[in-house]
Amino acid sequence: MDELKLGQYPFEIRPLAPEEGGGYLISFPDFTQCIADGETPEDAIQNGRDALKSVILTLMEFGDPVPEPFSGGAASGKFVTRVPKNLHAKLATRARAEGVSMNALVTSILAEHVGR
Repeated sequence: MDELKLGQYPFEIRPLAPEEGGGYLISFPDFTQCIADGETPEDAIQNGRDALKSVILTLMEFGDPVPEPFSGGAASGKFVTRVPKNLHAKLATRARAEGVSMNALVTSILAEHVGR
């Protein structure tokens, strides 16, 4: 696996709180099983690329599919979020008025706004 291919995968990096050990955490949306950390963002990126290479080689070794960059990985299609009570009430009222479930309403709203 050449480094160019590894560099094509998107990543997210965030600082770790002191109670988490400090430094920075890197994760790859296309690979839910791949995270790494480092003292600096640069260290986290290098360690993340090393971890990503290991994950890809392991997937290949076992004959498992390797996600393409920006594929989103193994997204389940489900997530849980908390919203303020007043927003929840407004969504429930609107869903009832439109004769749909709240899930259908929120999915429609998200799809409309993300698609812009």
